[in-house]
Amino acid sequence: MSQRSHGTFVGRSRNLSRHHRPSGLGLTRLIKDFNINDKVVIIPKGNLRNIPHPRYKGRVGIVTEKRGDSYVVEVATSKSLTRKIIVPQMHLEKA
Repeated sequence: MSQRSHGTFVGRSRNLSRHHRPSGLGLTRLIKDFNINDKVVIIPKGNLRNIPHPRYKGRVGIVTEKRGDSYVVEVATSKSLTRKIIVPQMHLEKA
C-alpha cells in the first residue's frame, strides 16, 4: 500500500472549498503597497498556488523587507519565538 499524503492542505478541503473562499480578487486587492515596520494581518485568499501555510491565518506580523512582489513578514508563533515568512501582497491586509 502507498502512504497517505501529509501535504500542506491535507484535511482542509472543507475550509478551502468554493463556498468558503471570497469572491474574485479585484485590482485594488491585488496591488497593495506596504512600508517597512507596518503591521499586517495574514489572510489567505484567492490563489492557492502561493498561499501561506494555514497555521498563519489571522496572525498579525510586522513587515521587515520587500522581495519582488512579496513581503517578508515577522510573525510571533509563541511568546519567545518569531518566524519570518514570505507572503505575496494579495494575502496581506493592514492591521
